[in-house]
Amino acid sequence: MPNDTSTLLPRQVADAYVDAYTELDPITGTYLGVPASATRLPDFSPAGARAVADLARATLDRLAEAERQPGADAGIERRCARLLRERLTAELAVHEADEYLRAVSNIHSPLHSVREVFTMMPTDTAGDWAAIAERLRAVPAALEGYRASLAEGLERKLPAGPRQVAANLTQLEEWIGTGSGWFGDFAADGPEELRTELDTAAAAATGSLVVLRDWLRDVYAPGVEGAPDVVGRERYARWSRYWNGTDLDLDEAYAYGWSEFHRLLGEMRTEAEKVLPGAKTPWEALAHLDEHGTHIEGVEEVRVWLQNLMDEAIEALDGTHFELAERVKRVESRIAPPGGAAAAYYSEPSEDFSRPGRTWLPTMGQTRFPVYDLVSTWYHEGVPGHHLQLAQWMHVADQLSRYQVTLGGVSANCEGWALYAERLMDELGYLTDAERRLGYLDAQMWRAIRVIVDIGMHVELEIPADSPFHPGERWTPELVQEFCDLHSGRPSDYVESEVVRYLGMAGQATGYKLGERAWLAGRDAARAAHGDAFDAKAWHMAALSQGSLGLDDLVAELSVL
Repeated sequence: MPNDTSTLLPRQVADAYVDAYTELDPITGTYLGVPASATRLPDFSPAGARAVADLARATLDRLAEAERQPGADAGIERRCARLLRERLTAELAVHEADEYLRAVSNIHSPLHSVREVFTMMPTDTAGDWAAIAERLRAVPAALEGYRASLAEGLERKLPAGPRQVAANLTQLEEWIGTGSGWFGDFAADGPEELRTELDTAAAAATGSLVVLRDWLRDVYAPGVEGAPDVVGRERYARWSRYWNGTDLDLDEAYAYGWSEFHRLLGEMRTEAEKVLPGAKTPWEALAHLDEHGTHIEGVEEVRVWLQNLMDEAIEALDGTHFELAERVKRVESRIAPPGGAAAAYYSEPSEDFSRPGRTWLPTMGQTRFPVYDLVSTWYHEGVPGHHLQLAQWMHVADQLSRYQVTLGGVSANCEGWALYAERLMDELGYLTDAERRLGYLDAQMWRAIRVIVDIGMHVELEIPADSPFHPGERWTPELVQEFCDLHSGRPSDYVESEVVRYLGMAGQATGYKLGERAWLAGRDAARAAHGDAFDAKAWHMAALSQGSLGLDDLVAELSVL
């Protein structure tokens, strides 16, 4: 942070925070495209976590001073200040509850960050691979710091959920492998001139995975045996604020999830009848599509097909429903590295767009891919979903602040937009085929179910009397697995991976449907205010160019665009 902060405005304070944070977290630096981050990894020990928290506290002090400066009440400064204060306050609440001492998840943890960052690194030159070798040498220290945090949590009786630990152990077995392991396979693509250096560094990185696996298996797993997998109402409320940028009324949100469940079930039955007349349930029709519906054969073939789907969407939407800059139009379809969770995901472009936005498909060993399960997912992950929003944020970063378009991202805002994007494509007539529309409705149903089971499971709520499933009982992870198996077209192993994900990321799964509700409410309010003069294309671009907002502020800002 600059020494003289007495005359800084909020956006300058926010951007100075980004610079200081990427010094502490080089993984974030790599995602942003900061070259100086390429060789390092964060300190995941308790001391490292305290340094990040100290930076947040110092930044909040500087923000308070900045808000007293002339010009700080301008709309663009005010929005940035509001976001920075809300985000840092939410992050500090999580830190002060010592959640970093039990950060175990099947998808979102220091362990996963250490591996995934290598997939974001450039590999075009010998210099790129030299940086990879140096970062590989940093893996053992990073994982030792992570182990130290978990060990302190164990000592202080702050356990992670046993299901998360079991999932991590399974993932570690796959990453370690029986040959050179994931790191070794990754390094094998490097140049021959660095072969010895890369192989040695990769072997050390894999060795640190072995050390962590053995400790998790022999020490940590027995130490957390019998601990609850759910977090309870108090921890859930804290995490919900972190992921959603609002203090949810958990009971209202739970009821909303059920109302969407019943609405969507009716629509699904209508589409299912078109797919398989006489089907007893929509999921019977989806099972029929798994066997007899349109599908893509081959991993590389599905990657190309998904790339074409996004390219076609960009061509159709640009100039009609969006106005896209050339660099925003570039997005890549990738196959996810093995050993991760089952859900598709997106990674945003670097700040200079030298690394484009990318969608990632985990194949989970499959080579045959039903189309119904892909189309709306790629509208969500790619275009017009995550890619259009996050790439547009990067594109207008100089008009906002780096913080608003990077570190300040609110999960429910982003996931809400992506789910809204799926609905938009339905509204625009891109899902008229019964297969694709039933797949879209199944995806919508999945997000409604997430609201129900995420809140219900962690807060241990009662299943309503009008539920078709175990009315009057209280949710458990076992009931969630059964409910999701019955009300989803997804295979049981995918569902199991998702349930473990929800248990390890309390509150995150609600943001899709609740975020979509906020986006729809904002659009409805703007349309009502403008009447016949409402311009959907202009509204979309203005909405995508305002940077991150929590759900507390999103509806208000969208309503006046």
